[in-house]
Amino acid sequence: MSNPIDDPGHGHSPAAWTAVVIMLVAISLGTLFFFLEMPILVWISVGLLVVGALSGWVLARAGYGVNGAKYSPKQH
Repeated sequence: MSNPIDDPGHGHSPAAWTAVVIMLVAISLGTLFFFLEMPILVWISVGLLVVGALSGWVLARAGYGVNGAKYSPKQH
């Protein structure tokens, strides 16, 4: 059995959740716009995907990642 202190967190942090939600919305919208043949909005969705990845990185650097100072793990 692993020690809870050594547990990497598996992405259960505000930084990870924020990044994943933004990127999920971007992919969903991009798929919809691709189906509706709206190429400009598809490219805007690609940009939103990059924003999602960057937001996760910025939040992790700001202390909201798994090992960040502002992150408090919740017991399951």
